[in-house]
Amino acid sequence: MNPQVTEARPRDREATRERILAAARSLFGEQGYEQVTVRMIAAAAEANIALVGRYFGSKAGLFAAVLHGEPTFSALFEGAREDLPRRLAEYAAERMWHPPDSPILRALERSAGHPEIQAVARERLITAVLKPLEATLGGPDAHARARVATAVFLGIGATPPRLGPEEPTPADIDRLTAVFEACLAG
Repeated sequence: MNPQVTEARPRDREATRERILAAARSLFGEQGYEQVTVRMIAAAAEANIALVGRYFGSKAGLFAAVLHGEPTFSALFEGAREDLPRRLAEYAAERMWHPPDSPILRALERSAGHPEIQAVARERLITAVLKPLEATLGGPDAHARARVATAVFLGIGATPPRLGPEEPTPADIDRLTAVFEACLAG
């Protein structure tokens, strides 16, 4: 068997997989989860539609793979533990004014209740926010404290579409800091 042939196949598969991911990222970011079909993604990637299923299992699995490549909140959990409530407050206040930079995270927020991706959205929330926050907190009831802070964080993120964006003031950040301090106190 020619070794060049066997070496070329994995690279072709990986290149096809990456084209599918790139097409999905672009389409989901532009149109949202509900509006995009697997057929559209395959066509944009110039790939056989069956390969989407082979590599990702489903449209929701593909969305999860795209989401996995998005920025996380890990920077919020770095730094001195005593400054964590303030960092969370500043980030939350910014989210009250501006939606996330990532079109994929905006698509996730819009589609989080969609039955096909509820599990994907839940897993993202657990792995990107809840578990890192719980690990950062440590100590007694870390999980419960992280859940309450995450719930507050989610509620703040839902504010702009419901009440309209309003630029946060320093007093807003101070109030949010106090809220997060109460949530995270052990």
